[in-house]
Amino acid sequence: MKFLLLLAFAVLVRTDEVKKDQGVLVLEKDTFQSAITDNKFILVEFYAPWCGHCKALEPEYIKAAQKLRDINSDIQLGKVDATEQAELAEENKIRGYPTLKFYRDGKPSDYNGGRTADEIVNWLLKKTGPAAKAIATVDEAKEFASASDVAVLGLFKDLESDAAKQYLAAAQEVDDFRFAISADADVLKEYEVSSDAGVFLLKKVDDPKVAFDGEFTSEAIVKFVKTESLPLVIEFNHESAQKIFGGEIKNHLLIFVGKSHADAEKITQAARDVAKLFKGKVLFVTVDTDEDDHQRILEFFGMKKSELPAMRLIHLEEEMTKYKPSSEDLTLDAMKDFVQDFIDGKVKPHLLSEDIPEDWDKTPVKVLVSKNFDSVAFNKDKDVLVEFYAPWCGHCKQLVPIYDELGEKYKDHESIVIAKMDSTANELEHTKIQSFPTIKLYQKGDNKVVEYNGERTLAGLSKFLETGGTYGQAAPEEVIPFTGARTLDGFVEFLEQSLKTPSTEDEEEEKDVPAKDEL
Repeated sequence: MKFLLLLAFAVLVRTDEVKKDQGVLVLEKDTFQSAITDNKFILVEFYAPWCGHCKALEPEYIKAAQKLRDINSDIQLGKVDATEQAELAEENKIRGYPTLKFYRDGKPSDYNGGRTADEIVNWLLKKTGPAAKAIATVDEAKEFASASDVAVLGLFKDLESDAAKQYLAAAQEVDDFRFAISADADVLKEYEVSSDAGVFLLKKVDDPKVAFDGEFTSEAIVKFVKTESLPLVIEFNHESAQKIFGGEIKNHLLIFVGKSHADAEKITQAARDVAKLFKGKVLFVTVDTDEDDHQRILEFFGMKKSELPAMRLIHLEEEMTKYKPSSEDLTLDAMKDFVQDFIDGKVKPHLLSEDIPEDWDKTPVKVLVSKNFDSVAFNKDKDVLVEFYAPWCGHCKQLVPIYDELGEKYKDHESIVIAKMDSTANELEHTKIQSFPTIKLYQKGDNKVVEYNGERTLAGLSKFLETGGTYGQAAPEEVIPFTGARTLDGFVEFLEQSLKTPSTEDEEEEKDVPAKDEL
């Protein structure tokens, strides 16, 4: 009897024992609850083995666990295979992969930090400790600076001054980087602070020490940190996409060059030199065109591999505006002149356009390109129905026979024109297409534009035309403000909660919308 009890106890212990994988706790149904309650702070990644983004996060997650061990932190990192632990995933409302949740005394909150080891560690230390680490000696300051790729150090003669309070407010706001603060005279002397206050961004690339020279407000310090923490030239990838497109700088010079290209390093160095001249105004980004995943970006810009290496400038506001240089050179002077001309307003937006086909109007469905669009669509004597499509779009391909039949039906109509345009090769300044296919009616007379949102059938499209755009017209757009975390996971969750539950056809339709991180 005693033996059986011992055996049962041993089995129980083995069942409840938390396994580790390279320092990361492997959590399952039997161990999850104890892990989040026994550990005051724990970050848990819910992942799927087949998920590409999860695979990209894995080495950084392991490094983050090691960094926490190196500083003797009690914070734990855990992971849950959501495909194996479906019940756990459902209980924690997991809707995508990877999803990271932070548990404080068993209570969850969303993780909205970055995806590198340093960013994960810095976020956790910020959430579990003071906004800024207190530094008492020069050695502590040096150790703090060397522990991260990017660190922020605030030095003040008086820690109760308004400047110090503004600095601490900025530290509270920024989760991605570690902040430290000191009033020690030797530390101030080491960093050559002769005034009442000094703030430095310390990093291991480009300029190792950058001094803040603005007004001591939390807003100015936050902007300084977010701007100066970026490398002079940042490589585009999944991890950096949010920093690039969600940052303060809305003008980006994109340099398309494969890492295998003979002049890749020479071009990148030229970009670094030019980037110094436009710091805070233009972000310099390299796109490795050797990567298969980046081919869609080339398509977006209407570029062919034979044109590479090349550069383009984009301005981000509600819509993305693209600019093309007059020269194909990628020298320091060519980059400098292009960016300066853009800032001076001397460069016009670049819109893609094919040449007008000789037989564009010889078939029932007229073929439009940017160069002939306005003259056809804005004809005040015609109702012009235009399908904006992409050659790779599955729903566009399904629509072809129906749309051709529609063109045949109205080919002899005196005031109705059926047309189409390849929106991947042609762009319009006045019309931005967000998904495919998009169908719009340009009405005769006042040229009012009505978007069609009805069934894609001959009868539905015909009724739309016969009712002057009343039947099947799209509802007015509803604007829902975004207030969540500015991360890929945050945006995904916002979209899932804001949009209605899609039908099967709607779910398939989402495949024909270009991904946001593909520009």
